[in-house]
Amino acid sequence: MILAAKGGRIRDITVGDCLDLRATESHVYRFGGTGRSLFYSWLKDLGQFPPDAPHTLRDVTRHSRQVSVADLVDRYQLQCAPIRDLLVDYLAERQPALDFSSLEDLSRILARHFWKNLEDLRPGIGSLQLSAETAAAWKERVRIKTDRKRQPDGTYTTSLRQNYIDLLTAVRAFYLDIAQWAVEEPARWGPWAAPCPIKSSEISHRKRESRRKARMDQRTRERLPVLPALVRTANEEMRKAQARLEAVRIAAPGTMFTVLGETFTKAHGNRRSDPAQMTTAVDMHGKRRRLGDAELRAFWAWASVEFLRLTGVRIEEMLEVSHHSIVQYRLPATGEIVPLLQIAPSKTDEERLLLVSPELADVLSTIVCRARGSSGNIPIIASYDHGERVWNPPMPLLFQWCSGGQHRGVSMSTIRKALDETLDAAGLTDNTGQALRYQPHDFRRIFVTDAIMSGLPPHIAQIIVGHKNISTTMGYKAVYPAEAIEAHHAFIARRRALRPSEEYRIPTSEEWDSFLSHFEHRKLSVGTCGRAFGTACIHEHACIRCPMLRPEPTQRSRLVEIRDNLIARIAEAEREGWLGEVEGLRVSLAGAEEKLSQLDAETKRKSIAVDLGMPAFGHIATRTSDVPGPQHGS
Repeated sequence: MILAAKGGRIRDITVGDCLDLRATESHVYRFGGTGRSLFYSWLKDLGQFPPDAPHTLRDVTRHSRQVSVADLVDRYQLQCAPIRDLLVDYLAERQPALDFSSLEDLSRILARHFWKNLEDLRPGIGSLQLSAETAAAWKERVRIKTDRKRQPDGTYTTSLRQNYIDLLTAVRAFYLDIAQWAVEEPARWGPWAAPCPIKSSEISHRKRESRRKARMDQRTRERLPVLPALVRTANEEMRKAQARLEAVRIAAPGTMFTVLGETFTKAHGNRRSDPAQMTTAVDMHGKRRRLGDAELRAFWAWASVEFLRLTGVRIEEMLEVSHHSIVQYRLPATGEIVPLLQIAPSKTDEERLLLVSPELADVLSTIVCRARGSSGNIPIIASYDHGERVWNPPMPLLFQWCSGGQHRGVSMSTIRKALDETLDAAGLTDNTGQALRYQPHDFRRIFVTDAIMSGLPPHIAQIIVGHKNISTTMGYKAVYPAEAIEAHHAFIARRRALRPSEEYRIPTSEEWDSFLSHFEHRKLSVGTCGRAFGTACIHEHACIRCPMLRPEPTQRSRLVEIRDNLIARIAEAEREGWLGEVEGLRVSLAGAEEKLSQLDAETKRKSIAVDLGMPAFGHIATRTSDVPGPQHGS
């Protein structure tokens, strides 16, 4: 179509030609275009376009790109040229410490909400030194926000601006920064130094932060108890969606099929379509349902819930996790290999490593299997950084799917939509009877709250979630102050009772031998006792009944022998009428069967585990440096 309209050959096609075709389709077709843009990705993969060309045509309209600081300020058409140049210089100074989204927000506050409003109030204004009347009029103007939606009578509604304090804080920082920089560079910044029109008392965050903390704590306390129900529903909805998808793939076009008590009719496709790829069906109410898309959303809803609740990461960090993020590390002392999950820099620009629990390992295995598909390799795709407004280098991202023959990353909007569908199926409500909604960040607050309440030290939780300040971590913990005070008093009382002052000394040889013998006495014929040092056996050495016994797989035959012997002794006791002994033997039999079930479950889990292809820790820890090393002889 491009060649017919513009001539030339395939190698003459440019990005602009593809954009012209997309614009023409949007104008001609009723629903905005045919959506056939896969040719663009093929041409880009062949090297037809420059390296900085968009990865797909849809990226041009869905995602914005970075612009210069001058363009950010010029959007608001300021009348005073010297102030416009000052704002550009100030934002350029702040740019290295901010991501692009934060820089854009700051430019909007200073150029639009601050100076543009001043020009509307006082035409011809050209100085940062504001009178008391002008400053008061400006504050009153920005305090009120006008909604964009017009009412039936032609007017617009107004409301108090929720980020009013943040706006004043940014303007005050602008004045104070110029005053400080004027001391360092008086020729550049000195002419613009002026008294700040905003007092420190006007930007007090104490009351607002306390109210916000109360709202967030209440939100966490409502969602933490019902999290198991959400996890269970997400797993059930994924299984149901997979069953529907399997059924529609098997059915022939135009035929009826029943799955999970629901009856569908498989839709007809074109003659060249693969029946196994046609996943659209019509239910009994005549509604067309894309069962393939529904299965994708159900899967990613389950994966997101599990990943977020087990790691406590931010949603943007989750979507940037790649196959290279799964690494392994060998403990120097024991040689044991532990899996780690490398979290790429996001908000704090600091990488961190998380220990992968068995539950998280199962989730990652399932996601890796889904991302690999039939080819066995995870496709390499590029992800969009919403904070910096740039495209990241192509990587084997785990959160990706194939749509229209093209692999693309799962977007935040898709995750939120899938999560809402799962919540609708769960039917959870809050204390007012309204439908309970989860945001991805709710799982992060729940993770911190549950970890600290389970005994994890706050400074360790701070490192895990990647906070720079421990106050932020404690702000996530939804507890009452009385709970923290009582817990601290109880901790001090236990420490004083269990750790008297005379124990803070070098242990004697007898005490050290006693400590070592404790671990030697934990070894049993069928496994290892897990009781702590200094504690007595609570089951009087009836180890088969004790939950602290960790059986070893190599001793399964011995456990089977013990179980069979218990069955024979129970039969003998019932035959001889020793009813008092029967009850005790049955308790021991239940313990032996439970230990066998634990061994079988562990063996089954290991047999179905998926190789994640984790690189060694040394492969990812190696870094190159541009800093010259020491010279010989230095």
